[in-house]
Amino acid sequence: MGYRWLGVGLSAVLAIVTLTLWATGRLALYLNPSSDWLAVPMAVLLLAGAVLSFVLPLGSEAEHGHDHGDGHGHGDHDHAHDDHGHEAHEPHGTRPARRAAFGRAVALTGGVAATAVAAGVLLWPPASLSADIAQTRSTGSAPLFAGADVVQLASHGDTAKFGVGDWASVFATATNPDSFEGSAVSLIGFVTPGSGGTFGLTRLVITHCVIDAQTAKVPVSATLSGQKFKTGQWVSVTGVVRTSSAGGLQVDARSVRPIPQPKDPYEY
Repeated sequence: MGYRWLGVGLSAVLAIVTLTLWATGRLALYLNPSSDWLAVPMAVLLLAGAVLSFVLPLGSEAEHGHDHGDGHGHGDHDHAHDDHGHEAHEPHGTRPARRAAFGRAVALTGGVAATAVAAGVLLWPPASLSADIAQTRSTGSAPLFAGADVVQLASHGDTAKFGVGDWASVFATATNPDSFEGSAVSLIGFVTPGSGGTFGLTRLVITHCVIDAQTAKVPVSATLSGQKFKTGQWVSVTGVVRTSSAGGLQVDARSVRPIPQPKDPYEY
């Protein structure tokens, strides 16, 4: 039963969790929605395979490959030599027994770890990556997802669907910042510390899943009186792009409004 749990048991748990997250619209907390077409059918196939595996009677897999020979060859004994060069014999089966014990210990350790992970997924509700993680992953350099097509679209004013990641790419790679002066923006993200009288409007951008999440941030200058936001607070920002005194780009906010965390907190 232990081997069956380590195999089909944990596989079934993984499949059920994946399908439940997809059905409740929360799979996007872990995976880019564009990959659902692969993840969901694979989870169904995995669950079906786990169920069908019970057709095989428990323990029958051990019947295959068993050595039914009665003879004992020379290889059945482990040979060693003592200090005087005389051949010494280990008790029959000592080394295979040690290997079997080591294998069981490794399997038990891996099984406990895998079970703990599965239990954590079941017991703790899914949550998005935090602002602390976003700051940790921020390198301060141009995002890897930046593309020339994004800058090209921005230069033609086709920015209606731009998110924080798109504008972060533009801000980091634009060779003629003045061409974006006055561009209107409407963005949502969470607050992270900034510099020079600005705060960072931040989002995590996912290519495939949360493991490859990258931090995208644009500086926002907000001189609105009486408004202070804590790190991690989600806000909606409207304003225009301006050139800063340092020659870079930033958002001159006309409105900064606190909002709840959106259902889908990532950009893709």
